[in-house]
Amino acid sequence: MILTVCMSPCIDVTVEVDALNVGKTNVVKRKAITLGGKALNVAIGVKRLGKESFATGLMYSENGQMFESLLHNEGVPYSFVWNKGRVRENYKFIDRRSMLTEVNDVGAEIDSGKEYEILSAVQTFSAKCSVAVFSGGIPRGMNDSYYGELAKACSPKCLKIVDTHGARMFAAVNCGVDLVKPNIEELENTIGRKITSKEDMLEACYELVERGAKRVLLSLGKQGAVITDGKRNFYCKSLNVAVNSTVGAGDGMVAAAAVKLEQGASLPEILRAGVAAGTATVTNVGDVSFTKEKYQELFSTLRVHEI
Repeated sequence: MILTVCMSPCIDVTVEVDALNVGKTNVVKRKAITLGGKALNVAIGVKRLGKESFATGLMYSENGQMFESLLHNEGVPYSFVWNKGRVRENYKFIDRRSMLTEVNDVGAEIDSGKEYEILSAVQTFSAKCSVAVFSGGIPRGMNDSYYGELAKACSPKCLKIVDTHGARMFAAVNCGVDLVKPNIEELENTIGRKITSKEDMLEACYELVERGAKRVLLSLGKQGAVITDGKRNFYCKSLNVAVNSTVGAGDGMVAAAAVKLEQGASLPEILRAGVAAGTATVTNVGDVSFTKEKYQELFSTLRVHEI
């Protein structure tokens, strides 16, 4: 079973416009509202691949019941630590050029002691799982070092995947993790410099390996993804598909990678599965995850090359 830990659930509002004109009136062409949070999206993706997942983490009392209903409908069991307040809302604006502009809300501060309840839940549930995924942000007022606490609370028998960036990423990898999944922007944010070449990209990935990540799965957006263990590097180019929404694409990648990691798959297979799931996710409308049928169609077509 794959455990997913969500510290920052969210409601994603995706708005399509012809062009996003700052300071002017914009007319909405289409709007989609989806419930999510990176780790919850991962749990749903794992389940849609036919594998067992379990969701835990933080949830908010005023509107968290919607998330319980979502997970129940997807067949994902869950157990949350509840906090007062409302789940945050994120806004994603997409124009006719498929240019994405994001405005992300921040979660409410959590009550005293909740962080220890979550660590206890991770310790308990990870003992029954083979892979744990720590993904997304943290509530306002919580220190970035908490990602390291989450990693340390995880059972030593459980493989650990981290999808975050910056100080949170460093806090986790310093404790040793089995796979991290940044995108280019997040990797630049984490290492503190721009990436302008393939050599820069690989060097940045190697830095995460040196700090304690056994594998780095780097998303390149429409260009596909790269995976490395610091010794061998592989690239998988994405396929051209109609992009209906980018919400959850990275989470789909993590879900498929988690399943392959649990199966003991090779670097190329983890990469191919991740790109297939991420690409399948962007073809969906009003959904945070992919269909298994679309994933399998893309997986059979994609090719991986060593670089």
